[in-house]
Amino acid sequence: MTTQGERTPTPGEGQNGQAVRRTGGAPAGAGTDLSGSRVGGRGRRLTARRAVGWVVVVGVVAAGGWIITRPMPGDYIPGLGPSSKDAARTPPVVGTPPPRTDPEGLNADSLFPAQRPVEAAGYKARRGAIRQGGNCTEVLQDRTQELLKDTGCQAYLTVSFTGQDRPVLSSVTVLRFGDQAAATRAADTLRGKPGALAFILPDTNAAPAPSSGGPKSAEPRVEAVGHYVTVVSSRLSDARTPGPGTASTPAATSSGPALTTEQTLEEATRALSYAAGAPFVWM
Repeated sequence: MTTQGERTPTPGEGQNGQAVRRTGGAPAGAGTDLSGSRVGGRGRRLTARRAVGWVVVVGVVAAGGWIITRPMPGDYIPGLGPSSKDAARTPPVVGTPPPRTDPEGLNADSLFPAQRPVEAAGYKARRGAIRQGGNCTEVLQDRTQELLKDTGCQAYLTVSFTGQDRPVLSSVTVLRFGDQAAATRAADTLRGKPGALAFILPDTNAAPAPSSGGPKSAEPRVEAVGHYVTVVSSRLSDARTPGPGTASTPAATSSGPALTTEQTLEEATRALSYAAGAPFVWM
């Protein structure tokens, strides 16, 4: 009902007949209160969708900050990468690695990852120095010998290992041949020449040949696995050589019955020989 002289307000006009500007998609008829602020507009309304969006944004920012500043052992500054101390612990490598496209390449990172200790038959050892290449003569203690000449040896990988809870150093050599017959013949040759292969230390240097006054060592274990040959030998990690009265002195162990020196070396050799040959059983 209107009084004569008055016109009916049209949609979008306030009570005083003034048009109200729509902001932010406000519905028609949304006006202003007495203080001049908009009423019914969406500009001040916090919808459920916006609330969830802000929670997600805040969460992502917080997570990113945590990742960047999360401290890692050995970092120069927390979250900014490894320090030179960590880099120094990277196993040294001598030689040229095989191309990663070679499915049968002797790749130390694939066979013996540095981040994961080798564990077999209760024995644990961590990878050390690496020697690798295509000239198999380089694995010999005396490179003037022609022990591997004309055997068909295509490549080699030698890795040093240190016992985690045993005072033992081990040297593991893997030789690759063209076929199984060649690998079997080479294994027979190496069994007849124990100590012919160099023993690699954790610094990539070759240890002197065993002598009566040197570190106690065990008989090398030679195995032909497919067209590969594994040769593993172990010795005490210090220069002590048990005398006649101490040959059966129990070695320190973390668990289980005490082992003699010979048993300790044999345990390490057997475990690493299994670990070295396992990847080639089906090849």
